[in-house]
Amino acid sequence: MTMPLQIYNTTRRELAESVLTEVVTTVLQEEGFLIESLVAVYCGNKMIHRINREFLGHDYPTDTITFSYSKGSEIDGEFYISLDAVEENALRYKVGFDEELMRVTIHSALHLAGYQDGKDEERVQMQEKEALYLKRFVTPST
Repeated sequence: MTMPLQIYNTTRRELAESVLTEVVTTVLQEEGFLIESLVAVYCGNKMIHRINREFLGHDYPTDTITFSYSKGSEIDGEFYISLDAVEENALRYKVGFDEELMRVTIHSALHLAGYQDGKDEERVQMQEKEALYLKRFVTPST
């Protein structure tokens, strides 16, 4: 039996995979999608840099790369998240690692749901959705 959502962690950092699964599943379900087959890979900058260069022609690491092969309301795809980039983002935005990991995971799920962030108005809509879902999964630090 195959799992519709498979999470792979290629790093030594421990991740709360059950929480990440809940986040991805919730976002996609609430956006009107079912997961047919989804692979989530949490990796380091070296791996995501290689993927970014090979598949997108960008010669630098990034926080997330999403590939969607979906048709209709069934999600078929994969996403890669660099935990190194998540850590850098967390420092830059002065938030905890776990909160930034949730945000980037939500961001990846939203890409799979069809949201884009290439234009300013798309980015604003994406950030609003991220904030909406983030409130549900992250307790704000004081």
